[in-house]
Amino acid sequence: VINDAIDSLMPAAAAKMIQVSRNLDQSIRVIGDRDRIQQVVWNLVSNALKFTPKGGRVDVSLADVEGDAQISVADSGIGISAEFLPFVFDRFRQADSSMSRRHSGLGLGMAIVRHLVELHGGTVSVESGGENQGTTFRLRLARHVGAAPEQPSPTVKSYPGFEIEADLEHLDGVHVLIVEDDTDSRNVLAVLLQRLGALVEAVASAKEAFDRVSHRRPDVLVSDIGMPDEDGYSLIRRIRQMNADRRLPAIALTAYARK
Repeated sequence: VINDAIDSLMPAAAAKMIQVSRNLDQSIRVIGDRDRIQQVVWNLVSNALKFTPKGGRVDVSLADVEGDAQISVADSGIGISAEFLPFVFDRFRQADSSMSRRHSGLGLGMAIVRHLVELHGGTVSVESGGENQGTTFRLRLARHVGAAPEQPSPTVKSYPGFEIEADLEHLDGVHVLIVEDDTDSRNVLAVLLQRLGALVEAVASAKEAFDRVSHRRPDVLVSDIGMPDEDGYSLIRRIRQMNADRRLPAIALTAYARK
């Protein structure tokens, strides 16, 4: 799980010429949600890369500490001041306004880390010697000893008007309409969904999306919220009014966040 998270971030590390080392005890196992634990590690390593200057270093380790599995992510980056350390895991908190301008982000990554770790019965902590002294995050989870538990069978959930298949790793034949005014984001979404087998149409505006739906109804709509001329909420509302007999499943996608 840790290796998968790190591997997905190696292009970002290479772009900044940051050396990433791994010291992982392969015998350590925990019981948990694989995707969520991978998300935690990804957030920690991504954060380390973000705040480490070019030519720096990030060290990731997995070890047994007092019978627990401890994952550590240490970097040689800009560090955290003593005043801000107590607030690292708070939602929508960043060190200062100038940091927000230099390093984009919503101040949610570490809050998500703490939430997911605590849901697994674990703990997460952070240490830093101060500004320009690097930062170390440590999370601890209960170590599992013995045979791996049996995996539960996936369940099929049904909702009014449509069903969700048990195997959600494949979208073979599902017609997805993407509405996103940012070219890069639109292309990334299209590629990801196509790799899962979806039939993808991608447009840059609410007007284009409405025209497409008028001629051919997709299975699901993925719409950005903040768009020029007409926002995603308005688009979804108009489409559903047009298709009043059956609600079109829709996903609202946004980079906006507020409490």
